[in-house]
Amino acid sequence: MAQRWSGVHASPVLCVGAAGGPDGLLASGAEGGEVAVWNQEGQPLAQLRLSGEEDVTCTAFSPTAPGLLYVSHGETVSVLDPRNLAGPVEELKNVGEDEINSLSVNETGTSLALGDDSGAVRVLDLQTGKVSRTLRKHTNICSSVSFRPQRPQSLVSAGLDMQVMLWNLQKARPVWTYSLQEAAEEEDGHQQRAGQMFNPPLAHCISAASCGNVLACAAEDGRVHLTRVGSGSRHEQQGGIKAHSQGASQAHFLSFLPHPYWLATGGNDGVVALWDLSEHPLVAGEGKGQGSKTKAAPAHRRKPKSKAKSKSQNQRDAQAEEEKTEKQQSEENLSGEASGIDPNQEKSTKTGPKLKFSHEDKVNWVCPVMLKGQPSLVVADQSSSLSVYSLAGL
Repeated sequence: MAQRWSGVHASPVLCVGAAGGPDGLLASGAEGGEVAVWNQEGQPLAQLRLSGEEDVTCTAFSPTAPGLLYVSHGETVSVLDPRNLAGPVEELKNVGEDEINSLSVNETGTSLALGDDSGAVRVLDLQTGKVSRTLRKHTNICSSVSFRPQRPQSLVSAGLDMQVMLWNLQKARPVWTYSLQEAAEEEDGHQQRAGQMFNPPLAHCISAASCGNVLACAAEDGRVHLTRVGSGSRHEQQGGIKAHSQGASQAHFLSFLPHPYWLATGGNDGVVALWDLSEHPLVAGEGKGQGSKTKAAPAHRRKPKSKAKSKSQNQRDAQAEEEKTEKQQSEENLSGEASGIDPNQEKSTKTGPKLKFSHEDKVNWVCPVMLKGQPSLVVADQSSSLSVYSLAGL
């Protein structure tokens, strides 16, 4: 059973961030400019409503200075002191060209990356608070950005143009571009369920394992697309897991378990799952075919079919009845995957999730965190409270 943290937010919670360390604080952001700070026991320490009351879309702690919390709302990033939440320490106004969706601070705490609705990826020098680099290649909303661990000048981004891009901050063009759409079309063993045939792989969330070489991207087709980065930052391998019966909204690697390839995912099907990717061919270096070396799609190889700023709501509405009838079967498939007995499982997937929680509400955010020494997942959904799932026993 999940533990509930509530009584603070009046609006749906959109994002959660955690500071490092055994006593690290957590921060949640909600609609209407609401920000709250929590301790390890789930007690709210402070709350704040930001001026303008724009939705808080992302919260990110500095890895080198836990007393610095970066919060995105509208086109602004507010710098907060989570220990004294009286108001912003600094406001970095108009650093986004449009509404900001995602933030990432590099390991040295010197750079902050953001992705926004214009498709631009911007990098801020945190010593000056100024934009040091604007990276333009996405042709639709940039939904997620993440610095690669151990590589403070290397950044990955993902967007609703179905593209994953690797950037070196010394250059204005991506090192490579990987098309999730082309990958899905070219996979010989990939058979979509009927309810997913009309859900293109719009990229919602990108995460890098602590080794820096394995990337996971949650997409609208219900899959988590995996990429291995080889020496020289080349695109070396690709694969995926069939994670959710509806769109996968969240994918985050856990950095505090015995190996760096544990992945937490959440989806529109109300499922929160934990996967051990150390057994996946892309990570383990096993098998051929889908987990084999594959060239990255050239940056100009194919234009996305649609540039509309939509998260495929029309497609989902049109398929609502079909998805309803498919959902029960899909849930049974996921249950079968957990036992490793699903005959329709993708070739690239050796096992299903190690843990699966039926959250029963669309997942907005999943935040892996150590709480009082116990590995946990903090989940935000359409409600004004947070749910905490224990991973004890792994």
